[in-house]
Amino acid sequence: MFAEIKPHLVELRKRLGLSVLSVFIGFIIAFVFHEIILEWVTAPLNEALEQVSHLSKKAAEGMVTTHQVGGAFFVALKVSFFAGLLGALPFILYQLWLFIAPGLYNNEKKMVIPFVVGGTFMFAVGVLFAYYVVTPFGFQFLITFGSFLYTPMINIEDYVGFFTKIMMGFGIAFELPVFAYFLALLGLVTDKTLKDFFKYAVLIIFVVAALLTPPDVLTQLLMAAPLILLYGVSILIVRAVNPHEEDGEEDEVVDEEKIKLQTNTIYES
Repeated sequence: MFAEIKPHLVELRKRLGLSVLSVFIGFIIAFVFHEIILEWVTAPLNEALEQVSHLSKKAAEGMVTTHQVGGAFFVALKVSFFAGLLGALPFILYQLWLFIAPGLYNNEKKMVIPFVVGGTFMFAVGVLFAYYVVTPFGFQFLITFGSFLYTPMINIEDYVGFFTKIMMGFGIAFELPVFAYFLALLGLVTDKTLKDFFKYAVLIIFVVAALLTPPDVLTQLLMAAPLILLYGVSILIVRAVNPHEEDGEEDEVVDEEKIKLQTNTIYES
């Protein structure tokens, strides 16, 4: 048994190794520009602090701090790794496709470009949606709440970790239509499969939203609502690619094929 799966393990190690190497190269490039990247990452936080400063004189003292010796260095490493991972995403998706390609038909292997481009595009859409829609509302609500009583002192290490978790969560979540399309293309799921799983999917979505977002209802809804919408879009995509056929419909198709075969036989005779 091990001899049968050994070639697959070797191939998997090769693809993982190349993926890790691409992330490392992206990390080195991103570290050179880490100040620009960090400025982009902290922009929603700074805007929230500025918004607070207009509401309370005491809140004007709010600032971003670090509680560690060398905290700024570790933050630079985190944002560089995050940027490197995003930059290497197309290559990672390409390696994933090469790993599963040997088990596909020739016509299915040609879908590599749509898979890589579509996966990268949807991940980027998820990240941008989280950056421009979710985080401004979430940070402004959390920071302004109680700002008349307390001075916001934001730990940059916690903020960067929290920020990257939200970005990655939304990016992965927005891949749902892409993976649904290719699973339907391979015949692994139908629209009925997704419909039957819908109530469980909604529960999972809200649990994931609660884990990845701040503990406020508004931000959780901002994540859960588009995910439920994406699930609905995935159902429509799967219906177009691999619709569910009732047993009666399958029997009708078989009967029609039999009639055509008998008709052709009669004409030939």
